[in-house]
Amino acid sequence: MRFSEQMARAAGLEPQQHQLLLAVKGLPEGRKATIGELAERLQLQHHSTVELIDRLSERGLVARERDHQDQRRVLVHLTAEGQAILQRLAAIALTELRSTGPHLVQALNSLLDQY
Repeated sequence: MRFSEQMARAAGLEPQQHQLLLAVKGLPEGRKATIGELAERLQLQHHSTVELIDRLSERGLVARERDHQDQRRVLVHLTAEGQAILQRLAAIALTELRSTGPHLVQALNSLLDQY
């Protein structure tokens, strides 16, 4: 968790902003990135989610649009810049996992061997 938070901050994001970008990107097929859906996934209040989206929208990382099927709903999607920042952060995280992963597996195997 600490690495993820540090990585987000190094990219100029607050950890919750990074989590929101991930939530938008990681929605299962057929699910829409409504504010309510994102609030539920992040376990945040509706107004807190709106504030996160506002800040990310001001930076050009997400955009809002009305749902064509239900004009009352607002959908959130990643912009090209939002996609790019997530790709950069994913590459950094993958490098970290490749570096620390073997040590973690070794530690877990050591614990399992004790039982």
